[in-house]
Amino acid sequence: MKPIDLRSDTVTKPSAAMREAMAQAEVGDDVYGEDPTVNRLQTMAAALVGKEAALFVPSGTMANQIALRALTESGDAVIAPRDAHVVLYESGAAAALGGLQLVQIGADGAFDADELRAGVYPADDHFPRTRALLVENTHNRSGGRVFPFEKLERVASAAKALGLRMHMDGARLFNAEAATGIPAARWAEPFDTVSFCLSKGLGAPVGSLVAGSRALIERAHRFRKQQGGGMRQAGILAAAGIFALEQNRKRLADDHANARRLAAGLAEIPGIRVPAAPESNIVMFERAGAAAWSAALRARGVLANPVASDALRAVTHLDVTAADIDAALVLMREVRV
Repeated sequence: MKPIDLRSDTVTKPSAAMREAMAQAEVGDDVYGEDPTVNRLQTMAAALVGKEAALFVPSGTMANQIALRALTESGDAVIAPRDAHVVLYESGAAAALGGLQLVQIGADGAFDADELRAGVYPADDHFPRTRALLVENTHNRSGGRVFPFEKLERVASAAKALGLRMHMDGARLFNAEAATGIPAARWAEPFDTVSFCLSKGLGAPVGSLVAGSRALIERAHRFRKQQGGGMRQAGILAAAGIFALEQNRKRLADDHANARRLAAGLAEIPGIRVPAAPESNIVMFERAGAAAWSAALRARGVLANPVASDALRAVTHLDVTAADIDAALVLMREVRV
């Protein structure tokens, strides 16, 4: 039996059709702006999120970091959701590369306007200047939670009143779109910059986009170069991104259905607790001895990551079918470690 890999939606493999699109891609030197396939991807991405321009970069971390640098100056403070990806999973890059201080607020990826206001430092030379707000949608650490849209509108309005610039880490933005039916461009509308990942649920092998005004993307382009993100004949990779946006974006709802199927099955297994129904493609669940149980599952061909001593995370994606979910649940019931 092939392994059922539920560790992350980053483990997807390019399909034969995607590989063919990559093989046929027209290329040029993207550092000179001459790769036609990269240029097409960037134009497509900007249109999807309702922005003037977009920039293709190697990773979601780079997308977030060059966006934050475009919006701030060294020594500024950025307000972010508690346990955001930029806080936990980007190797301290905001401090190391941008000279930024991150201020965490809220819970489970969301917060309200009052929490935002309370997180802003006083306008005094003793304090960092609170310059920007970052929102992560969906929120990885909380299990793919979608930031409630009306609450986000109120937060964005408050941020504008405070004079804050805004970035959306939309690594899984199209999962939020699939979960709510609200188009990505509406989610992104209040934000100065927005990023999204091609190599998670969309199934491309590598790459992210950051979008915003032409002026901000020109500034971000310089930071991409500083951080080693110029990829020359990157059209081969961009072709995979175009294929992903054209072919895989609409099927994300299938992953969400499989996540609900998995959560419902897990909830029926003695000793396992699912604290909340999944909102997108990430299932968080609790079981004692998570590491040992995960290791025993791996030996049986099911991969799921422990995230604490008594908690695990499973992520559905295009390489996991409903039949795979059912097979994984059978093994999860059998493993008694």
